[in-house]
Amino acid sequence: MGSIRLRVIVTAAVVAAAAVGAWQFLPSDGDNVAAIKVGTTDKASSLDPAYAYDVGSWALYSNLYQSLLTLKTGAATPTPDAAKECHFVGQKLMTYQCVLKDNLVFSNGKKITAEDVKFSYDRILRNGMDVGPRSLFASLKSVSVDGHTVTFNLHSGDATFPFKVASGAGAIVDSAKYPATAQRKDAGVDGSGPYVLSSYTKGKIAQLVPNPQYRGAVQMAGKPVDVNYFEASEDLQKAWESKELDVAHRQLPPEMLSKLTPGDPNVQVSEADATETRNMVLNVRKSSPFADRDVRRAVSYLVDRPKLVGEVYFNTVEPLYDAIPKGVIGHGTPFFDATSRPSVKKAKAALDAAGVETPVSFTLGYAKGGATQAEARELKKQLDGSGLFSVTLKEKKVWDEFQVDYKAGRFDAYNVGWVADFPDPDNYSQPLVGKGNSNANEYVNPQIEKLIASTQRTSQRSDTVEDFKAMHKIVAQDVPLVPLWQTKDYVLSNGQVGGVQYLSDGTGIWRLWELSRL
Repeated sequence: MGSIRLRVIVTAAVVAAAAVGAWQFLPSDGDNVAAIKVGTTDKASSLDPAYAYDVGSWALYSNLYQSLLTLKTGAATPTPDAAKECHFVGQKLMTYQCVLKDNLVFSNGKKITAEDVKFSYDRILRNGMDVGPRSLFASLKSVSVDGHTVTFNLHSGDATFPFKVASGAGAIVDSAKYPATAQRKDAGVDGSGPYVLSSYTKGKIAQLVPNPQYRGAVQMAGKPVDVNYFEASEDLQKAWESKELDVAHRQLPPEMLSKLTPGDPNVQVSEADATETRNMVLNVRKSSPFADRDVRRAVSYLVDRPKLVGEVYFNTVEPLYDAIPKGVIGHGTPFFDATSRPSVKKAKAALDAAGVETPVSFTLGYAKGGATQAEARELKKQLDGSGLFSVTLKEKKVWDEFQVDYKAGRFDAYNVGWVADFPDPDNYSQPLVGKGNSNANEYVNPQIEKLIASTQRTSQRSDTVEDFKAMHKIVAQDVPLVPLWQTKDYVLSNGQVGGVQYLSDGTGIWRLWELSRL
């Protein structure tokens, strides 16, 4: 998911009656039930699961909605959540079945049926193509139900399908509350997750309280949580330093993170290796200069990742030379192999082969937040400094608008982050460089499509390594994107909240229920 799900990175205030009812179930033991205040810059673009594929939205879905399966902390395989059990039928991995539990209800009290599950998936297949997670379900043909049994019929074998079911795209919604062919526009949520939404103000705050009717894989309901959204990293830092927050997660300024002092009694820091990546995506439409592969290659020959990492991110991230990050099987260094250091000579040769006049002018878009502005300026400096390109930066202050613009092809290039939906190299392949990918740059390569299909049909994932390496060697040759860096995950706590080390593990699931007051 782009921090798109980007995966980089919200509607009017609402108070749900069901949430108020849920609050009444909470014990009244003073400070121990005071809402834990969490701060982030990852705003949700939509509360409707069929119409969002970004980090902020999916962070809420993890808590407000329930999927048939889920990923427990540190687990390598999905486990049942709303389902009793799930399994493939036959050896071809083309039919997947789940049996729904029979005692589940939405937070509004309505019983959950297998028809609600089918309805939820049908909405994704039918709607939200521009901004929703439809690209994640490229292998899904149709869904059918028989009693409590839900059957997923696939176009081709897909060993990763259970992981997709366990993601935010598998969120089950109430068929009576969500339009079949349109986005739900109000700020209400009718799900069956560990929490219910008691109030919500776009871009400002989401107040969550435990759902007493939840029946799933999460054993403890957790404490009430207020998720506070901030416009910029500096705003999040200011709120943290003024002690307005108990927990701060995602998009704190890199310089601040680089200066954190180990052993500070006032700050508990959870730092973990993560598989979030950031790419410069190149628009291959005929209207863009990057329709020519040689022009795309020229850009890739000029990007100085170590300088970007050091001067913009203060070494809180590390250079990346593959769309698949370190720590995920299939990772390699195909972009480093193409050029181990920036080379104006190689870039000029590529542009000469393309027969284009230099400098090549193009627009580079980015969404405001974190160090994105400094990142874009550094990339412009590197490319303009070669004398071969002239870059015009275009900043969008609102993520939703940025997403709409890049998916409509309004930028020649654009920088987007990617947070994995599940820990498998397929999630850094099909959604990023496959046909109909979430980057929406219209890149398609038949060789890559064959390799994607081959890897998805292989149930033993270690057997896919060579195919993924071959696939991403092609990516480095075609350059539909330029990998920039991968990051570590930092969560800050004031020392009065426990469980912060379990809040995030790089799967797009935000485990707010793990937080507790000490």
